[in-house]
Amino acid sequence: MPRKARIDAPGAIHHIIIKGIEGKAIFIDRLDRESFLERFGSIILETSTACYAWALLTNHLHLLLRTGLTPLATVMRRALTSHAVRFNKRHKRHGHLFQNRYKSILCEENPYLLELIRYIHLNPIRAGIINDMNELKSYPYCGHGVIMGKHENEWQDIDYVLALFGRKAGQARRAYHVFVTKGISMGRRSDLTGGGLIRSIGGWSVLKSSRDKKIRIKGENSESKGL
Repeated sequence: MPRKARIDAPGAIHHIIIKGIEGKAIFIDRLDRESFLERFGSIILETSTACYAWALLTNHLHLLLRTGLTPLATVMRRALTSHAVRFNKRHKRHGHLFQNRYKSILCEENPYLLELIRYIHLNPIRAGIINDMNELKSYPYCGHGVIMGKHENEWQDIDYVLALFGRKAGQARRAYHVFVTKGISMGRRSDLTGGGLIRSIGGWSVLKSSRDKKIRIKGENSESKGL
């Protein structure tokens, strides 16, 4: 059965999930993670793609992106191809690194944006990489610490996120921290990885009605497959 075409347009928000082939690692050590972030960050800035949340795990990663003028497929192809080539060369391996094509879920800004930011940034705790919110604040491979002001990251759009919690940075960070902390008890959220989100061309009407912009529909041939 052919895969459904993916839909994209300037201003569309996507929850991206990228997994290693057969559940294998796509990040083995600090150098792998920092190499990916350096390349990914430069692409995000170059293409004016907004990044609101991200988390690097061992065998997968999550991103929350708003498409700019460059199609999402182009952004992801460049980032994933670059990482796969560097990873394989560094670890002396061959073949695909990623499991099939990445999973891209088109999201309504309301009410899912804040829920997705929280869900994505809690991934290191759910995965057992770190233990609690205090450690999450210092964890360098997740966007939470950047929003909290612990780390600097020029390609992550923290101003947009903080503005959703308050006018002053300090007040907004406290409100954001409380919001994210409350999500720990919610556990894994299947509704944030597909259920209530827009995933088909039929669901495009929600986004189309709120944005008078040119729609891009991407089929299988225009997506990054497993590398």
